[in-house]
Amino acid sequence: MLLDYGAGNVRSVRNAIRHLGFDIKDVSFLNITGFRDFPLGDLPMLQVLRYTSENVFVPLIVGGGIRDFTDANGRHYTSLEVALEYFRSGADKISIGSDAVYAAEEYLRTGVKTGKSSLEQISRVYGNQAVVVSIDLRRVYLKNSDDVEFKAVRLTNPGPNGEEYAWYQCTVNGGREGRPIGAYELAKAVEELGAGEILLNCIDCDGQGKGFDIDLIKLISDAVSIPVIASSGAGGVEHFSEVFAKTNASAALAAGIFHRKEVPVQSVKEHLSKEGIEVRI
Repeated sequence: MLLDYGAGNVRSVRNAIRHLGFDIKDVSFLNITGFRDFPLGDLPMLQVLRYTSENVFVPLIVGGGIRDFTDANGRHYTSLEVALEYFRSGADKISIGSDAVYAAEEYLRTGVKTGKSSLEQISRVYGNQAVVVSIDLRRVYLKNSDDVEFKAVRLTNPGPNGEEYAWYQCTVNGGREGRPIGAYELAKAVEELGAGEILLNCIDCDGQGKGFDIDLIKLISDAVSIPVIASSGAGGVEHFSEVFAKTNASAALAAGIFHRKEVPVQSVKEHLSKEGIEVRI
């Protein structure tokens, strides 16, 4: 399991791990709003990373605005410089979102690895185990699987108008802008460009508490050889066992249900153990 902290502070993270008995794979900090034009000016996030790394001894993932940029004074910074500052502040892995989508689009269009994208640069210097590609996706329903050029899946549950198929459209800018690339195509591309893990965030399922998007997670985890992290939709212990039983996901991420204490972490671990899924109790 992964713990996602889209917002929070080091004390709340530390207390959660110490007092609630979290036995987690990673802690993920995803900065979805601030400092998009000047990520190195994100002093609060850098400070949280420093304090957390001194008190919480699990791998830390940080994402949000990690790319090449030029500040207001005309000074150009490479994605490597941005990543280095986060690594120095205690991050173990860098999460790349929108910039990875653009890199994948360019790679699929030209068939050429330029080596200039943030994904390629950071992976080349620090290794692919240090790079997580976070993909925000939404379903686009179809009557027929051949109605679109992207990989479509037959849905376990039909769409709102009885649609039997859907493709998963990648988005950028926190899900606000759809892009002409599918989840399957992007996942294959970013693996070739150097991603070490893929985090799947299904916008349609986020906050619904009805379970992970099994169709999506199976599609992607079957398509790539790198670990796939399931995200969005967990509402009960059975959702965790379902995603591991029905897909090749390597981990499952949850946020709100743990933050709000709707589902105790220990109950998830006990349930997984009873279902024969390996977990540390």
